[in-house]
Amino acid sequence: MIVEVNCETDFVARGDRFKELVADMAMQTAACVEIEYVSPDDADPAAIEKEREVQMKMEDMLSKPENIREKIVQGRLDKMVNEKALLKQPFIKDTGVTVEEYIKAATAEIGEKISIRRFVKYNLGEGMEKRNEDFAAEVEAQTKALADKKPKEEPKKEEPKKEEAAAPAKTTANISAKQVKELRDKSGAGMMDCKKALGECDGDVEEAIVWLRKKGIAGADKKASRIAAEGAVVQYIHAGARLGVLVEVNCETDFVARGDKFKELANDIAMQVAACTEIEYVSPSDADQAMIEKEREVQMKMEDLQSKPENIREKIVQGRLDKMVNEKALLTQPFIKDTSKTVDELIKEATAEIGEKISIRRFTKYNLGEGLEKRVEDFAAEVAAQTGGKA
Repeated sequence: MIVEVNCETDFVARGDRFKELVADMAMQTAACVEIEYVSPDDADPAAIEKEREVQMKMEDMLSKPENIREKIVQGRLDKMVNEKALLKQPFIKDTGVTVEEYIKAATAEIGEKISIRRFVKYNLGEGMEKRNEDFAAEVEAQTKALADKKPKEEPKKEEPKKEEAAAPAKTTANISAKQVKELRDKSGAGMMDCKKALGECDGDVEEAIVWLRKKGIAGADKKASRIAAEGAVVQYIHAGARLGVLVEVNCETDFVARGDKFKELANDIAMQVAACTEIEYVSPSDADQAMIEKEREVQMKMEDLQSKPENIREKIVQGRLDKMVNEKALLTQPFIKDTSKTVDELIKEATAEIGEKISIRRFTKYNLGEGLEKRVEDFAAEVAAQTGGKA
């Protein structure tokens, strides 16, 4: 989990007392399993009213006068709202005070307004279906598949190597759908990856398999349908604590999640999220379709397109929309440690190398104070005001 705690000046933010308070709030948030928001004021009014309607119709309320029912229901609603508010929880280090009272005491002690602005908490795999493992059956199935595959592969080893001039290089336009399907069936790679591999290897399927393996792509897409509900929740706090990232990266087994390779990958992804200022979602498919259609309408009416035929306009606009969507997607960004490949390609390589489906499920990024109005400091005037204008 990550939490943003605000004060008035950077001087206080760098102090040990404030840092201790922030660490306490992080632990407090992690310890309170039921909380959903900071203050009771942050509760969803629509949800409260819906619950009020339900409570007013409860059997134990129907025999009471309406004004009494309203008071009892309001008390229940207040209790429900407070149970989900961070500020109303007993402080973990001193249960005799609430978090709200602790913050007020810290404000008086430090001399600046202290406030908890927001928090986000991830529980690994929450809401995801987890498969019931039967490793014995899985090993047996994999062994049988390998045994069935061997007779088909062995004759190829006995064939003499053809010594003939290489055929002219094929472009991807010359690659047939039949070749792509054959390579997909053998490698498990995606359609576009297969087409590119065949183009690079002059249409030779076996060479294309080798090419895909070298790129770490072969077999990655074949694992895409598996359930990946294990993994890790990783945080990255940039130097100075002005930027914080929380990301969930999933794999299939806890064994892989504990491995150094997976941990390194998860940490790389957290740093990637921190480095990409414009990203808003993991995959292009996560983009808001309503927003895309609204932007399409705007783009179709742009002056620079009005002189073009409608079918040409549609193609240009689609290209612009694809570019916009990809710029906001994490998977389509160049990997910060090797810009020759995207994050999506990095994940495919890791999937092929580790042997399990790897996926980035979600992320959250906080920039300190974003959206808040900041006052312009004039310390000379402030000191003068506090000293009554005396030198």
